[in-house]
Amino acid sequence: MKAVHQLLASLSYGDAISNEALVARGHLRRAGFRSEIFTYECEARLRHEVRPLEAYEAEATPDTVCLFHFSIGGPASRAAYHAPHRLAVLYHNITPASWFATFHPHLARLCHDGRRELAAFASRAELGLADSEYNRRELEQAGYAPTAVLPVVLDLESYRRVPPAPIVRKLYGADRRNIVFVGRIIPSKRIEDLLRAFAVFQRHVDRRSRLLIVGDYRGQERYFTRLVQMSAALKLRDVVFTGRVEDDERRAYYEAADVFLGLSEHEGFCVPLLEAMVYDVPVVAFDAGAVRETLGGAGVLLTHKSPELVAELLGRVLGDAALRASILRGQREAIARWKAMDFGALLLERLGPLLTENHKDTKTTKDTKDGSEGSHVAPKISL
Repeated sequence: MKAVHQLLASLSYGDAISNEALVARGHLRRAGFRSEIFTYECEARLRHEVRPLEAYEAEATPDTVCLFHFSIGGPASRAAYHAPHRLAVLYHNITPASWFATFHPHLARLCHDGRRELAAFASRAELGLADSEYNRRELEQAGYAPTAVLPVVLDLESYRRVPPAPIVRKLYGADRRNIVFVGRIIPSKRIEDLLRAFAVFQRHVDRRSRLLIVGDYRGQERYFTRLVQMSAALKLRDVVFTGRVEDDERRAYYEAADVFLGLSEHEGFCVPLLEAMVYDVPVVAFDAGAVRETLGGAGVLLTHKSPELVAELLGRVLGDAALRASILRGQREAIARWKAMDFGALLLERLGPLLTENHKDTKTTKDTKDGSEGSHVAPKISL
């Protein structure tokens, strides 16, 4: 039985890449392949789902197909680069290091190294996959060929199988207009812009409003502290930073939402936009990175995001019933298109060239500088 394994830097509860790896493994196993997930780090509650990264060396053979989820530099990158397997890179984008330089220098370094490693992998991978056209273009610019888009593999129906947390519904019910953001609390998400827009909205449009910022800020404590200080300086009321949430809590926050607002300036793909549409929450988002592509023609796209403009638009979305109905209609159509995709079939189609029984020469046996064959010249980077 042919093996198609996945390598990840880490597997975490509620993480979009982790969820995709689990769903992809199910598709691969149902297609008749041996398929495991190998990770360098794993959250305790998910350890039964994975095998340790160091165990992969014994599994990899020249006929093994490896789908490496590329999202940051580290030990998983080195294992993927050096193992004797057929390699497909699935690129989830790496946030440019400049976003973290002020608040998290170590993470900035990891992102910097990760983008250098991405270029180094171009000569090693047989196939470059990306979960958006935006990301695919980055692969192409880095020298990958061939490349293709493999949209995020999501189980959209699973969102409604988890009942909403009663405590969230009780705390944040219908007593306020709830503007909701869901995502990691990191500088590239521009939470500052959310706070500024909400300040104008609460003062001039709807004083009985609340901003729910739903996301994990662990590892970003310096940035989080800056946001709390900013909220106090703006004299904002009813701003809630939830921290990390469980699935039932996340569903409850979406169900409490009157509108989803995202003002991020870097998105390789944005799963919360899809989640908001699944829960029938109108989406207003800044047109950056792959946001337009993720929405698929739905929602409201902002090309400018001054606080006054955002506040005025939020007021229209919340106060104009016809406009709101039109937005939701477009979002339901976009979600219907997502649900109509056969992600399992598309995954197998994209990996098809690597799943053939006849092993072809991979890029690990390229010509050396002097023209001799059968050896690999590593790029000038520590991998």
